[in-house]
Amino acid sequence: MKFKYVLSVIAIVAFTQNTFAQYSQDAIRFSQTTTGTTSRIKAVGGAGTAVGGDLSNVSGNPAGLGFFTRSEFSITPEYSNNKSNSSYLGQSSSATINKVNLNNAAIVIYNQLTKPAGADKNKGWLSVNYGIGFSRTNDFNQNINYGGTNNANSINDYYSSQAKQFGTDEGSLGGWAFEQYLINSQLNSNSLPGTKQAAVINRRGSQSAVDFSLGGNYSNKLYLGLSLSFTDISYNSSNAFFEDGTLATANAGAINQAYSSDYVQNQITRGTGFSAKLGVIYKPVEAVRLGATFTSPTFYNIDDTFNEALANRIANGNNLANQSQDYQLNYNLRTPLKLAGGASVFIKKFGFITGDVEYVDYSTTHLSSNDNYNADRKDNPEIKGLYKSAVNAHIGAEARITSFFLLRGGYGIQGDARKSNGSDIKTTSGGIGLRFGAYYVDATYAHSTGTQNLFPYDIGAGSPAAMLRNTANNGYLTLGYRF
Repeated sequence: MKFKYVLSVIAIVAFTQNTFAQYSQDAIRFSQTTTGTTSRIKAVGGAGTAVGGDLSNVSGNPAGLGFFTRSEFSITPEYSNNKSNSSYLGQSSSATINKVNLNNAAIVIYNQLTKPAGADKNKGWLSVNYGIGFSRTNDFNQNINYGGTNNANSINDYYSSQAKQFGTDEGSLGGWAFEQYLINSQLNSNSLPGTKQAAVINRRGSQSAVDFSLGGNYSNKLYLGLSLSFTDISYNSSNAFFEDGTLATANAGAINQAYSSDYVQNQITRGTGFSAKLGVIYKPVEAVRLGATFTSPTFYNIDDTFNEALANRIANGNNLANQSQDYQLNYNLRTPLKLAGGASVFIKKFGFITGDVEYVDYSTTHLSSNDNYNADRKDNPEIKGLYKSAVNAHIGAEARITSFFLLRGGYGIQGDARKSNGSDIKTTSGGIGLRFGAYYVDATYAHSTGTQNLFPYDIGAGSPAAMLRNTANNGYLTLGYRF
């Protein structure tokens, strides 16, 4: 396997005006996770760090498990509608995908500690509760379409740069382009100005976590917790870029012949990892809760399989095609640690107001491998150069309208990891809760928006960009039981 060609491949989506390989971009993709929560916490903007007593604490702040005085179980299915609106070279397009998933499921077992006869039952360690839960922490499902007429350059200019940098050996992208008459013997593009271009991108998969947590209650004032998280990555991507135009030089001496080329990239990524979390909640007074969590880096081991193909059809009837073997790489990924703090104010039994902030430095993401892949040569420096620290912020409130009906609302911002070519993701949410004795039902709707620039190929400052506006509409329904 000619491994240098793996390193020369430029992912067809989601990269900045500086060239970088797929591994650095995937490292950030897999680092941008959210905390798994119930519908209740999603409705208050995801601000669960200082709330306590919610099954979200199994995957969020484990100190909140200390607030439970009964055992509890819930399950939260999700409906998602993801839409991408694009603008490329003055032309607009859109693509949508709908999915139904299991977003969260958790159980907490209440374990009251035995006190000696005559001891104050409100002092000292009162309970140590245990929890286990599943949560979906990242959604990769997305369809993207864009296209337009490019009068400035061609993807053949990209093949030209690859040929000049890596040569035209058999099996290389530059070699394929030369064999298919897309570049000439001087390794320059053969295409005339005015090419019609289109991209079709399909992404599938998710990240999920299984958490094992415990939380203790000390004197109804101090709550401490610890959790271990075992995580999973499943990511598939298929990217196709199409170009129609005219070749100044084709084959058999013919000139100015129409051509239609297809460049396809396929990626399959699977990985497993683990992390740990420490949490604390303190009540200085009965109505106020102050919370904080420290989340260690997640340490992943990842298997990546990548292949690419290039085909070209020329008007005189020549159909030329090349396809690579599967490029396989096993590598290790260390995501950034996270620090979060928050506060909640409870207004007797009428409800609460809550907010929190989380700090993540994406530039500390790190790749390594035992294979012939040297991440320190390219990907790790690019991570430090292209990504930055970010702050995620959430705020929300819950109001008890009647003894069985609750109303909630919230707002959240997920800070952008990129130094340029993107935006924060902003989420507005709202929901209701119904209580029926030991049973409860919570429903939430969340609307998220964000923007991003995608570059189909990199030729320097003149690289064309597709401007994306991504919209997600999510519905969550939590069914719970206390026992």
